[in-house]
Parts: sequence; C-alpha cells; structure tokens
Amino acid sequence: MHLKKPEWIRVKMQGGTVSNKVNSLVSDLSLNTVCNEANCPNRMECYNRGTATFMILGRNCTRNCTFCNVTRKTPDEVDLKEPENVAKAVEKLGLKHAVITSVTRDDLEDQGAGQFAKVVREIRKNTPKVSVELLIPDMQGNEELIDIILDSEPDILNHNVETVPELYNKVRPMAIFHRSIKVLDYSKKSKPNIKTKSGIMLGLGETKEQVIDVLKRLREVDCDMLTLGQYLQPSREHIPVVEYINPEQFYEYKEIALSMGFKRVASAPLVRSSYYAEDFQV
Repeated sequence: MHLKKPEWIRVKMQGGTVSNKVNSLVSDLSLNTVCNEANCPNRMECYNRGTATFMILGRNCTRNCTFCNVTRKTPDEVDLKEPENVAKAVEKLGLKHAVITSVTRDDLEDQGAGQFAKVVREIRKNTPKVSVELLIPDMQGNEELIDIILDSEPDILNHNVETVPELYNKVRPMAIFHRSIKVLDYSKKSKPNIKTKSGIMLGLGETKEQVIDVLKRLREVDCDMLTLGQYLQPSREHIPVVEYINPEQFYEYKEIALSMGFKRVASAPLVRSSYYAEDFQV
C-alpha cells in the first residue's frame, strides 16, 4: 500500500540563478553531484546557498542497495582529471566546506581510495582553508585502503550505517553492519584528530529500540556526529516507505543522541548526510 506523504515531508520547489550556476559549473567540469544522482529533496536549497556534494568515481554503483537512486549499470572509467576539476569547482563556488562522496567501486583494485586522496590533496593545494568532509563506502573493510584515505587528512570521515542491522538483508544486501561500524572504529583509532560521522534513514520498519541500539553502537566507537532523516522512496522499483516518522520523534532521537555524547546531531525528516554540512563541524 502506498503511503500518502504528510505535510512535513513536502518540499517547496526552488530554483534561481545560483542553482543554475552550480549546475552549469558541474556540467562544464564533467562532474557529478550526489544531489542530482540521489534525487535529494534539498538540492535546490543547497544549490541556492552555493553548495553541492560532489560524487566522484562515476555515476554507476557496484552494490545493490534497495533504497538508493544511484544507478547500477556498468561502472564508468575513472576520470584522471576529476580531482583537479573538483578542486576547481570548490574554488569557483567559494566553498568553505567541501563534501566529497562516491559510488561504491568494488570493481577497482583500490576501490577508489586513491581517487579520494587525490581529490583532498588537490583541494588543499588550491584552497587550503577549505575544510573537507569525505563520505566513503565501506572499502570492504580493507584497512590498507582506509589508510590511503585517512592519510590525505580530511577534516571529517563520514560513513553511513544507513539503517538498523535487522534490516540489512532487505536494505543493504551486499553490506554488513558490523563492517560499517569497524570502518568508523578503525578510522577514529588510526586518526583521532579526524572527526567521524554517520547517518541513519528512518521509516523502513525499524523499531525505536533498534534505532537507540544503533546510536549506542556508534558511540561505542566514538563517532562524533550523527544525521537522521526520513527515507523517501525514489521510485516504485525501490523498497517502499513503511512509516513516515513525525518531527517530534526525530527531536526525541536528537535529544537521546546528544545525551549519549554525540557532539553534533541533525535529526529531522528532510535531513540528509551532507545537509548544512558546512555548519556541522565540531
């Protein structure tokens, strides 16, 4: 049964010259944004603030998550000019905080770790005062590959657990909850100066107890920051929404998370992993 969206989940359409500028720049430099590829409900708002989350390593993912709008066709060739072009875009947009993510590239020998590191270094070279946040795949838990990324010294290492472990088979069949927790744990222990961050989607059928248990697991590995948002079904081919969580429940989760020791928490229906990321630093 298709659930009707409540009023609090409806997004006002926005456009304007700034969003057009972002789209044009991204297109001119042959870049992708997760804003467009994942059909983010906040993309026009972010574009109008002159911000975007760059998605490197192509548009096609090697995983089969049932929630994600990113395509699963044959992976693209790695663009050797991409690190330089991302850095140019960061500079031209005048960003203070750059967010870089990627599709999962299990097909590559280094799973894209080297490209993440090159992007960070190019941004540092062009705009050394810009803070950099990386939202990375799990790298299949390979610590040597995670080291390549950490050695580039991003300010924030973000890896989303996405949902509660009890729903992984339905939502992330090629991922493992414990492996994602280990990515965050290893990152924090290896580079304590780098802030760690994770995110969860709600409305997939999880219980309150399961959500709180995930928050506890994240704090056990000293995760610094947390985002919680409502899952929205991108198409009929994706896993359906089980429940629309009301804003009061999101606020309660925020209060619980802060009481556990998270330093920053964004929790509301339209929150996404990089929503207002420039204001989301410790």
